[in-house]
Amino acid sequence: MRWLAIIGILFLAGCSAIVEQSSEILSEPRVQHGPMATELEKLPLLDGPVMTVGVYSFTDKTGQRKPNDRVANLSSAVTQGAESWVIDALLCAGNGAWFEVVERAGLDNLIKERQLIRSTRENYLEDPEQLQPMRFAGLILEGGIVGYDSNVATGGAGARYLGIGATTEYRVDTVTVAMRIVSVETGRVLVSVATEKTIASYRSGTNFFKFLDMGTQALETESGFSVNEPVNYAVRAAIEAGIIEMVYKGEQEDLWSFKQ
Repeated sequence: MRWLAIIGILFLAGCSAIVEQSSEILSEPRVQHGPMATELEKLPLLDGPVMTVGVYSFTDKTGQRKPNDRVANLSSAVTQGAESWVIDALLCAGNGAWFEVVERAGLDNLIKERQLIRSTRENYLEDPEQLQPMRFAGLILEGGIVGYDSNVATGGAGARYLGIGATTEYRVDTVTVAMRIVSVETGRVLVSVATEKTIASYRSGTNFFKFLDMGTQALETESGFSVNEPVNYAVRAAIEAGIIEMVYKGEQEDLWSFKQ
């Protein structure tokens, strides 16, 4: 009876953990806010006109694949569209009081659409209205994801007594982002920063193993769960931290000033 009670406790603990994890997996879609959205919005106001910035690309420069102990994966370790997070962070800086972002990642599509509008107006209107000129950027933000280091730190603990045991394991990866602001007029690199974010993974489990009926039968049960921090979340956090650092670093180097 004692063993049955222990088995029941382990089974109920495993079921509760599975139910809790399942409720998170089956959650409804929701709007994703930046990890450092609050810090971006609370940046000091810019003392001067809003700066126009162009972001052409923010690529994966690590050249790495997802880590796997057995086979090589074709999928990359980090996102290939990080410029979306860069643009979002720039627009959120100081609630839009710092940067005005012009479209450059999809410039080819933008030019084609403008050509289509111009051609349609010339063919079907007697006095076609001219398109407004496109905004040019005084600054360009360059950079990318320059590092992804797996298993920077690993560890765990476990114990077993009379066939009953529990284990915990963890692993830490690191993603590194570098970015710089370049003056279009002179080509001078005005500000350059690098940020990194750790990616934590955790796994915990319990197990029970016992021989029954004079050692002729074996009973074994296991339960556990694991939590992996999304790589995409870590990349976005590192990018947003880089934007914040650039704002303060530029003020320290007298490139711009805060409104008092």
